[in-house]
Amino acid sequence: MASLWIPAITSWQGVPWPRAEANVHALQRRIYRAEQRGPRRKVKSLQRLLLRSTSAKLLAVRRVTQDNQGKKTPGVDGVAALEPEERCSLVQSLSLGRPAQPVRRVWIPKPGTEEKRPLGIPTLSDRAAQALVKLALEPQWEARFEANSYGFRPGRSCHDAIEAIFNEVRYRPKYVLDADIAKCFDRIDHRALLDKLDTFPLLRRLVKGWLKAGVLDGGQLFPTEAGTPQGGVLSPLLANIALHGLEQAVAAAFPKTRRVAGKKERWTPAVIRYADDFVVLHTDLGVIRRSKEVIEDWLKGLGLELKPSKTTISHTLEDHEGKVGFDFLGFTIRQYRVGKHQTGRNGQGSPLGFKTLIKPSKRKVTTHHDRLKEMIHGLRTAPQQTLIARLNPVIRGWANYYRTVVSKAAFSKLDDRLYSALRRWAHRRHPRKPAGWVAARYWRLPRWDFGTKEAVLHRHSKTRIVRHVKVRGDKSPYDGDWLYWASRWGHYPEVSPALARLLKEQQGRCAACKRWFLPGDDLIERHHKDGDRTNNRRSNLELLHRHCHDAVHRQPADAPDAKFL
Repeated sequence: MASLWIPAITSWQGVPWPRAEANVHALQRRIYRAEQRGPRRKVKSLQRLLLRSTSAKLLAVRRVTQDNQGKKTPGVDGVAALEPEERCSLVQSLSLGRPAQPVRRVWIPKPGTEEKRPLGIPTLSDRAAQALVKLALEPQWEARFEANSYGFRPGRSCHDAIEAIFNEVRYRPKYVLDADIAKCFDRIDHRALLDKLDTFPLLRRLVKGWLKAGVLDGGQLFPTEAGTPQGGVLSPLLANIALHGLEQAVAAAFPKTRRVAGKKERWTPAVIRYADDFVVLHTDLGVIRRSKEVIEDWLKGLGLELKPSKTTISHTLEDHEGKVGFDFLGFTIRQYRVGKHQTGRNGQGSPLGFKTLIKPSKRKVTTHHDRLKEMIHGLRTAPQQTLIARLNPVIRGWANYYRTVVSKAAFSKLDDRLYSALRRWAHRRHPRKPAGWVAARYWRLPRWDFGTKEAVLHRHSKTRIVRHVKVRGDKSPYDGDWLYWASRWGHYPEVSPALARLLKEQQGRCAACKRWFLPGDDLIERHHKDGDRTNNRRSNLELLHRHCHDAVHRQPADAPDAKFL
């Protein structure tokens, strides 16, 4: 284990970050392994040591003041965007004994609906304290969490959940309970959550104080009797802790195996959960209905219930209650009967008579197209290069999200619709010009790329389809296998090919601090070595942690890299 000693903090730039990270990661690995072995007293002793560690306080403050996207969003005290000297003061004053302050209520629109989602923004000091507590609690619970829980966990994503569903249904059609928990974050019973947390008194008091701190909305303070405020650093972990055990509760209601048609088959239904959305899969309709009853009874102990409008039972191949297949996390999972030349095959190579396809859901395709149309309409007087610069990140991000499934048809359809919208945009700008002149002015012929000499609009169909490799169920970022997790970075679906190439060249390490890029790193940023942001040649680019990128731009060009030593 690395030395826990950190020299006195005289400046933010002088902090030995590699040493601090090594200290914290070593303690987290010990917590994870101690939880696996079972001695609870050892786990709590290590958690207390981590909470008192200067290294952990430094990383917690850096997380909320430099790495997080909401670093410039103030709480009820109006404090945000701290300067380096103020970060040092926050580290020195960071105490787990101070009372929690109320959270500031912010309402944001829900995508695709007219509803608004409430966010609770804690103060910056409370966010730092929550980040510190998360450093201690997360490795303990990562050793406990169920293998098929994928939401709000380091190193796991919605694509892992989709791949897990594909593995469950690829060889056999199944009934599906597609369920959603109604207002999960807002209704979790505090007492039930604290009892499940089962930690030492200091952490219990801290978490209870944050849960009961209240909400300031429009200048009026409202008490919080239930729920975990969305927007807090610790809230996603607390929600996962509350829902932990759902898979075990369903499995306990059924025998592990059962004889069907003279063969011994697994009878336990598969439960795959992403945050508060989950599906239950099984070949027998009676098992699915019984699973729903078990889940409803289990949720009552947490003060929760299923949302009727978003809870349905369907079948992946046959029509059930007027529906075939189901939508989950923006994807449509369905099976189709096909002939012998297109059929899927089982592990022995025998034809199945059907094929399992996962595609972007029709609603998500329509929503994405509508967004592009609104952007084009809003930029009807903007230069072509500005329009391209605004559209490209949206197109690339959406296409990268869906590039692991059967998306070529959806991509081509979107490109056709986008071409029609762009043609209208171009003709409205030059109503008296002939079509040939407009095409030559805005499209690069003969390939019909919408662009200029400097930039070209990205097409959805140019995104290469690559199958996602599901994370191993027994792996965790706290198991010490950094090479495994760093190598996965370049294969995440939402990582662009250009970024993946740089990750491979740098062998998964930051070019400044030489440490691994690990799950939980909020953002990897591209650094232009010569300072010219228009020079995007690969030789001029390198990948850095966001905090390392900030440090590089703060130092003089001829200064030594002492802060990374």
